[in-house]
Parts: sequence; C-alpha cells; structure tokens
Amino acid sequence: MSLRAVVALQLGTLDLDVEVEVRPGELVAVLGPNGAGKSTLLRAVAGLQPLDRGVVEIDGRVVDDGDEVFVEPEHRPIGVVFQQYLLFEHMSVLENVAFGLRARGVRAAEARTRAHDWLARVGLDEYAGSRPRALSGGQAQRVALARALATDPRVLLLDEPLAALDVGTRAAVRRDLRQHLASFEGMRLLVTHDPVDAHALADRVVIVEDGRVVQAGTLAEVTARPRSRYVADLVGVNLVRGAVTDGVLRTAAGAHVVIADAPAGDCVAVIRPHSVLLTREAPASSARNVWPGVVVDLDRRGDRVRVDLDGPLPLTAEITVAALDELDLRPGDAVHAAVKATDIEVAPT
Repeated sequence: MSLRAVVALQLGTLDLDVEVEVRPGELVAVLGPNGAGKSTLLRAVAGLQPLDRGVVEIDGRVVDDGDEVFVEPEHRPIGVVFQQYLLFEHMSVLENVAFGLRARGVRAAEARTRAHDWLARVGLDEYAGSRPRALSGGQAQRVALARALATDPRVLLLDEPLAALDVGTRAAVRRDLRQHLASFEGMRLLVTHDPVDAHALADRVVIVEDGRVVQAGTLAEVTARPRSRYVADLVGVNLVRGAVTDGVLRTAAGAHVVIADAPAGDCVAVIRPHSVLLTREAPASSARNVWPGVVVDLDRRGDRVRVDLDGPLPLTAEITVAALDELDLRPGDAVHAAVKATDIEVAPT
C-alpha cells in the first residue's frame, strides 16, 4: 500500500519525467530549483494536470494512466495544501474547512460537525465564524491543513506550505506543522525549496532538476554525496546540532551558539553561508556569535567565494571576491567568524 507516481508530461518548455513512491506514514520532500517541475508533479498527482504517459496509483488503485483511466480530482483520496492556502474570502473559516466535504457529497450538518472537530484539533475553533482575512499567516496555514485533512485523504500534498510566511514566524509554524502531520497516517508529499523544511519534516528527499530526478534518499545521504552543483549548493547550509537552554545551543563539541527565540530542547541551528561575516581580528560588531577559525579551503564561484573553516564550530561562509581580496585569505589563515543571533533559524529534532 503506497502512493506510486510515474509522471511524464510536456508543459510548455518543461519536459517532466519523474518517478516518486511514498509509503504510509512517510513524508517525502521534493526539492529543486524554480522551473524544475516540482509543483507540476504535485498537480499531476492531485489530478489537476493529466499525464501524457505514466501512472498515478494510490493503494493499488490507478487514478491516471495517461490513456483510458483518469479519476477527477474531487474523487481522488487526496488532500492539498497550496502555497497561498487559497482560502475562500467570502466564506467563514468553518465553511472553508467544510468545503471539501460538501464537494464530496457530505450533508451540510455532518460537514459542519466534522469541520468543527478539525478546527478544534488545530486549535482554531474560536475562529470558526471569522473570515480568512482575520487570520495570521500561521493560522491560515492551519485552516488550509484542516480543510485538506477533513476529507480523510490517503495522500496529503503540500506545495511550499511555509513559503508565504515571514522569516520570524516560519520556525514556529514549522513546529506546529510537524506536530499536526505526525497524526496523519497516510502518504505525505511535500514540495519545498528550503532544506530546513526537509530536515525538520521529511523522512526522505527527492531532488528534481530540469524535469528529472537527479538524486534521492535521506537528507544525510544526499548531503554526504551531492551529485550536482545545485544539490551541493542546496545542502551547503551549515547545520549545527545540539541542545538549547536559555536561548543558547550547545554542541557535543562544546561550541555555543546564541539564537533568538529558540525553543528549549534538542535542535538543529541553520546558519546560511552568506550570513557569516569574516574578519582578521575579533569584530567590534553587535553580533552575539563570534568563533575563531582557520581557513581550510576556498571555492570561487563567479563573483562569490565559499570559505570552509575549521575550529570550535566548523562553518562554511560565502563572501564576495572583493571581500576575499581585501582580507587576502589563503588556506591556513586564522580568522574570526561572526553571525547575528537573528540570522540563525532553528528546527527541533
């Protein structure tokens, strides 16, 4: 019993030919650059984009074979959370959650009861009579999730569910999403461009480039052996694991990382290379995180340079060629790496 999707179709300049399988209780994240075909894959599974060739099969039932079989979206056991959530502004929150049930022929009274139950599960029952415009981004996402799950789908599709949120709320909403997804026993397929989402939510990842799967496996497997420049850049963020107490993450090696608004417990901190400031002397900036390091390697990529550092907290920084020339860096040079606490994301593990 699983979701199996062999999706082959031509859409404009996109030539998509990919295969994805998701087992019950598993969340697979599909990552790739813009235009790679990630969202088109989700639309094909949902029935919003018919196949040219291939098959979409859910628990052994074929819902699209690119030829004789095509099950309409409303008759597939699938729930979808779109990137912009697509809540109906003219409906109440309760009516939005009940919409999918009513579209499947559920009587109004029963649909409202089940919608109330789902709003209670996501902690928004007090907003049942409100319109979507009264909700925050995180609350709107929970309503969209409740609407998708209210129909008891076997497959849940999530298309960039955190992309519409600002950076300040993304970490908290990601934690909530992880909690709510944990109770769903079906197959979950997530499209995202952010490796942080994949780390926090996914069991496996599938990397799609130019309409083809270029790599698949756990995030650790993909990180260990990236097979393309895009994958190398994608996983090139600094992931720092440790336990957070009083806003400070402590690694197993004893390094300390100050993080703004970090939850207590085991976490992974995400430090993006372009957020790392390199100086020869200890900086006199407002950054609360400063670590000594030694340059291990320099990798010039166009007008940017990736600098690998060893030290109490091994890091990769990304600086401009002009900054490299000004610092006159070479392997073996001692530097200081500084990062603002507000530039660090965190995800629970």
